[in-house]
Amino acid sequence: VLNINNQKTSRQMSTSTYSKLALALIFATLTADTTTAFAMPNQSYLSTIPEGPPDAILGIAEAFKSCTDANKVNVCVGAYRDSTGKPWILPSVRKAEASLLADASANKEYAPIAGDAAYVKLALGFAYGADADLSNVAGVQSLSGTGACRIGGHFLSKFVPKPEGFDKVPIYIPSPTWGNHIAIFNEAGMDVRRYRYYDSKTNRLDYDGLIEDLKDAPEGSVILLHACAHNPTGCDPTMDQWKAISDLIKTKSHHVFFDSAYQGFASGDAEADASALRHFVSEGHQVVLAQSFAKNFGLYGERTGTLSVVCGSAEEKSAVMSQLKLIIRPMYSSPPIHGSSIVRTVLTDEALTTEYYDNCREMASRIQAMRVKLVEVLKELGSTHDWSHVTEQIGMFAFTGMSSDMCDELTSKYSIFLTKDGRISLAGLNDGNIEYVAKAVHAVTDGKSITA
Repeated sequence: VLNINNQKTSRQMSTSTYSKLALALIFATLTADTTTAFAMPNQSYLSTIPEGPPDAILGIAEAFKSCTDANKVNVCVGAYRDSTGKPWILPSVRKAEASLLADASANKEYAPIAGDAAYVKLALGFAYGADADLSNVAGVQSLSGTGACRIGGHFLSKFVPKPEGFDKVPIYIPSPTWGNHIAIFNEAGMDVRRYRYYDSKTNRLDYDGLIEDLKDAPEGSVILLHACAHNPTGCDPTMDQWKAISDLIKTKSHHVFFDSAYQGFASGDAEADASALRHFVSEGHQVVLAQSFAKNFGLYGERTGTLSVVCGSAEEKSAVMSQLKLIIRPMYSSPPIHGSSIVRTVLTDEALTTEYYDNCREMASRIQAMRVKLVEVLKELGSTHDWSHVTEQIGMFAFTGMSSDMCDELTSKYSIFLTKDGRISLAGLNDGNIEYVAKAVHAVTDGKSITA
C-alpha cells in the first residue's frame, strides 16, 4: 500500500521505486472490476417478454436525426417550427415564465389532486367561452391532452351504461385519427370502434359515411370528435355539418367526447376554433372535453391540459369531481405546476393575453402561408394533380393523398421524413426547403394517382 501522505516514507524511497509503485497503483485502480455482480436466476419471466414495436412517429424522428444528408427535411413532427426551422417559445410565454421566476413567494409544493384551481378555471373559460357559466362544469388539470384522454376514457369506461350485448363501453373514433387515441382508449378499458371520416377518393371529409356510421352505432355510444384541425387530415365539418352531427348524436343518445388540441392554433382565432364545442354545449350535450396547451401555447414538454365534464347540476359536478380525483390519485397523484402556472399567468395578465393571441395568429399565419406556397410551387413545377384539398385543409398538417410507397420514396431518395399515410407537417416547411420538398413530391407523384 502506498501512503502518499506519509512524507517520511516518501523521502526514504528512491524516485524510481516511488514512480513504479505509483504507476502500479494507478493501473490497479483503472483495471479493478468495480461492477456489481448480480446473482441471476436460471429462468426469469423477463426472458419471455417480447420486444414491443417502436412508436411510428418517434421512430421517424430518430431516423431523421441519424440521417447525414445535408438536404434532409423533417415534416413528420407535430410541433411548431419557425421560419428558420427552429422550435419557437412564444414571447408571451417567455415573459410569463420570467415573471414566475422573479416571484419570491413562489414554491414547488405539490398541486392538489385536481390541479391548480385558478388555472383550471381560466383554461375552461378559454375553451367554453369567457362568459360561459362554468358552475356545473367539473374540471381537473391533466397531463396535456394525452393524460386528459386517458382520465376521460377511464371515467367513461367506469360510468357510462353499456349498450345491450356489449362487455365494454363502445367509443367510436374517426378513421383516420391521431394514432394514440386507439391505444389510450383500449388501455382505459373501452371497446374502440371506428366511424368513417375521410374519403380518399376525393381527399375530403366523408360526411355521408360519418353520418351513416353514427346512425348505426348502438344507442348510448361514446363519440370522439376533434374540436378543430382534425389530426391527421385537417378536414373539419362546416358549421352546418356540425349542427347536423349534434342533432344526430342527440337523437341517438350518444355521449360526446371532444378532443381539443389546436384551439387558436388552427385558424389563429381561438374563439372561432371553439365554435363546434360551444355549439354542442349550447344544445345541451353533457360534453366531456380533453384540452391541451401543447400546440397553442408551445408547451409541448410541460404536459399542460385539462379534462372537464359538463354536468347537469351542482350535485352531479360534486360526484364527478370526486370520481375524477379517485382516478387521478393512484395514476399520478397530482399534476406538474410549471406549465399550468405559465398559462395562468398569461391568461390573467391583459397585456400578455393580447400578446398571446398575436403569437397564436403568427403561428397559424405562417403555417397557412406554407400550405398555399407548397401548392403554388407544385403547380409551377408542372404538377397536373388537383391539390386544392391541401389549401382547403386547416391546422398543422396537410393530408396529401400520397401512398405509402410514395412516402417511402420521399424518404429513401430525398431524405424527406414523413408518416406513411402521406401526412406532412407544414410547420416543418420554410422558405429554405419548400422548393426542394415540392420538387420531390412532384417527382414521386407525377403520373400517379393521389386518390384511392
